[in-house]
Amino acid sequence: MYKCFLEHLEQSLLQRFTLESRPIPSGLEYQVSDRGRNPATIQSWCYQCPELRKIRYTYIDAGASAQIFNSVIYPSHHYDLPLLGIDFLSFGQVKNLIVMDFQPLFQDEAYLRKYIYPLQTLRDKYPDLAQNLEMKFYDANQYFSKYLLFAKTDAETVKTRVFAAFKDYLNLYWKMLAQAKPLIDQSDIQRIVKAQKDYDQYSADRDPASGLFSSYFGHQWSERFLHEFLFEDAVPLAAVATK
Repeated sequence: MYKCFLEHLEQSLLQRFTLESRPIPSGLEYQVSDRGRNPATIQSWCYQCPELRKIRYTYIDAGASAQIFNSVIYPSHHYDLPLLGIDFLSFGQVKNLIVMDFQPLFQDEAYLRKYIYPLQTLRDKYPDLAQNLEMKFYDANQYFSKYLLFAKTDAETVKTRVFAAFKDYLNLYWKMLAQAKPLIDQSDIQRIVKAQKDYDQYSADRDPASGLFSSYFGHQWSERFLHEFLFEDAVPLAAVATK
């Protein structure tokens, strides 16, 4: 269902940036499972360019059981932009969950005014995709904006409204990136380095997808995928506990 989203993201990136492949640890770029009712494949891609230090996206195809598209785009540490986070999940024909946001690294008023408030007009264009659903695993006030799209919807809306919103959010993000001025002061750059690392740690500790990965591909593979690829700057909780 979300293959067209992946293709549009790739095309949009290739039109704007000079991409080079970013290594994915061996064995994590592709995996096949026959554990579920339908065979499942998971495939990931990762790139970088001067403006974006990590562009990752993953597609899980479990046939009629599940179709999942996940992506996070990390700006270079020389930019203080939010991360672009995308999660589109379909389970069967009736359960479709979409999440898309400019994920703020900071919550102070000046930062929100600069990068988050411009989202309001765009979000207001898609009120049906901003349903104020309860977040079970995350704090809505940390690494999420109040203008995120977060909705349960039907397959037809995914093909029309969600795809249109996806393109609009991408275009606004590219526009912000093009207008952003690189940071020069090393203390400002290190602040971004720390903020992006903190984001990885927070996300790895709470990501509910790890259970899904485990059910398809096993716990050991899932842990590697979570900490060596998705959130590579995070330290596994078990490692923290032993220090």
